[in-house]
Amino acid sequence: MSPRNNRPRGGAKPDRQSEQGDRYGGVQSTETWQGEEWCVRHVAGASAPGKRYRCPGCDQEIPPGAPHLVAWPEYGGVDDRRHWHKACWNAKDRRTTRVQRSRNAPRY
Repeated sequence: MSPRNNRPRGGAKPDRQSEQGDRYGGVQSTETWQGEEWCVRHVAGASAPGKRYRCPGCDQEIPPGAPHLVAWPEYGGVDDRRHWHKACWNAKDRRTTRVQRSRNAPRY
């Protein structure tokens, strides 16, 4: 039996100029959405704080310890940060706004 070889097997390393590690163990990058630059930070499940968040994409809770991402406008403050499910962030361009209607309102 030969010893294990744990060295990387060649290939180009990913370009991480816009990405940097953060205190939660995730990776931060910049994306463009609706003509605005957004900072997006991936939060690993094990390092996620023990708080519940509400995803603005699906309006469902993100339980403590669940992997998700945090997005905010590049020039926004702490109050502009929003916690998203990764799938909801990826589908943000395909979603429409949900209009709340009363039961008697017409559906057109």
